[in-house]
Amino acid sequence: MNRFNYISKLILIAIVTIVLTISPVLAKYNRGYEIWGSDQSNSVSGVESRGVNGSWIWVWDSKDVDKQLKSGKEAKPLGCDGKNRPGDGPCDIRDVFPADLVEYNSSGQPTGKTLGDLPAFGRLHGMLPDSQNKYMNANIFAPNGGYVGIIDGETKEGVALFRVTGTNVGRSVHMSFWNSDGSALLVANLDGKVLERIDMTRDHRGKIVNATFNRSASLGVGKGMTIVEDAKVYLGSNGQGKVMIGSISGSYEEADFGDLTPNGYCKENGCTSGSNADNLGRPNNVIICPIVSNSDNAYITVGGGGLLVADTKTTPMKIVGEYGNQVVNGAGCGGVQVGNNMWLNAGVSASGAGATQSTFTMYSFNDREFDTTALQPNTPTPTLVYKDYTNTATIGNTEGNSEPNTTGQLPGITTRRDAHGMARTLSGSHIHNVDRIQNNVEVFNTRTLHRTTYDLTSVNGKSLGVGACAAASVTDDYGLPLNDPAPDLIENTPDGKYMVVALRGPVPVSVTHAAQGSCPGVGIIELTRGGASGRLAGVLRATNTVDTAPVDAPGGYAYTGSEHSDIHGASVRRK
Repeated sequence: MNRFNYISKLILIAIVTIVLTISPVLAKYNRGYEIWGSDQSNSVSGVESRGVNGSWIWVWDSKDVDKQLKSGKEAKPLGCDGKNRPGDGPCDIRDVFPADLVEYNSSGQPTGKTLGDLPAFGRLHGMLPDSQNKYMNANIFAPNGGYVGIIDGETKEGVALFRVTGTNVGRSVHMSFWNSDGSALLVANLDGKVLERIDMTRDHRGKIVNATFNRSASLGVGKGMTIVEDAKVYLGSNGQGKVMIGSISGSYEEADFGDLTPNGYCKENGCTSGSNADNLGRPNNVIICPIVSNSDNAYITVGGGGLLVADTKTTPMKIVGEYGNQVVNGAGCGGVQVGNNMWLNAGVSASGAGATQSTFTMYSFNDREFDTTALQPNTPTPTLVYKDYTNTATIGNTEGNSEPNTTGQLPGITTRRDAHGMARTLSGSHIHNVDRIQNNVEVFNTRTLHRTTYDLTSVNGKSLGVGACAAASVTDDYGLPLNDPAPDLIENTPDGKYMVVALRGPVPVSVTHAAQGSCPGVGIIELTRGGASGRLAGVLRATNTVDTAPVDAPGGYAYTGSEHSDIHGASVRRK
């Protein structure tokens, strides 16, 4: 054997050895993903209110989803017993966080109550993965409940559970967002009007070994705020018999519950110690979503319009930017970052006032222009990427129609709009923003800001044929309009092929005037044209006929059937 052949043979052997060595490692990190759906409906019967007792967690494996899209074989949800077997789900949130968990106060003493003693533990509003894809948050939005939990993404077991602060204006958890590195969870105490923070302690593998509700970090955004009830933590054994973690630290005296921004304006209009902010100010600061940037600025959207930007790394968290509601309209909850730019939207109010609102607006902010020093009000000036000028003149929008839009929410009849869930393509080239009422998606080119539209009701997204929602629609009431997706929160998949979107049901638990749909579950949107468009390729159907709460869908159809599933959040966890 000559020297050249000998060296070639050695190189070949080395390559084969390397491939055989790293293949199992690559396989470990190429195990697909899971799709998580948050079902707000009650998991028990006989309850007289929607979304107050239990909820369902739906989790599907991407392998089963691919099979459904290719062959039509229905993907089965995974269970929450740690075995991840298809068909064992969905999971009851009450099993993940059992009723016998003991409530503890900030002094580490039991209060004498258990989770089961307390009212309104339900309405799972959304779940999002941390940056390590190890954990999911659980946002439990039942009125005056105020619970936020942490779930192990792999085993589906409860890890920690807290109840947020009760203030003189209320308490509830709308959503929470992980910060950039998973070292904290930023919680929107909506009715309490407080941004709260839970700090994470992790070991070298990224495992959370303690979760600490840091009272000193709290940022109140209302006026005349006082503390009525301290935060709580729930300890004991989770649904799989393992010990829960959690603690409470800090002091509300160190937090920021003052009336004023660093610029001396009222955080919320009408405070007694300062003047209202410029451009109509902020009339109602119920926190919708604290959307967190890569630099850990939280863009705090509020119900009445306006915006507060907070540095979440400080204790207490600190306002570094403020906007009036003419500059940033209200009720936005969609937000993503591409490059230096944060994209935020504005939609319709969840309150009854939203029944005649029509809002679809998109903004962009340069996140690099915020630093540790509070900027003057309404600076830096946001880019108005898009505003539908048929919008109503509400929640700060002075350029819209002065008359309310009374066309309801029935598909094909309503002219109302509602911008809500937003996601970016994997490359960041495009942003997709759903219209919860019109059943379409507005797509924005992040470089040129050019806008295009596709629908979720046809085969190709461009009005050709009947789409996947029709076949998955509820059929026990022939009067219910079919093929009505009612899209809500949306997220991309790690392979860049799809987006997953929550599809609401005929008995919407929240935003009842804008969210009635016919095919409750999670929609799979196949991206086309390099992410510039899409089509609804399939529906992972959810169902709940246990719930018997009354129907309420103003401006929609008076449904008489038994399907109560109502998926509000859809998210993706890489395995």
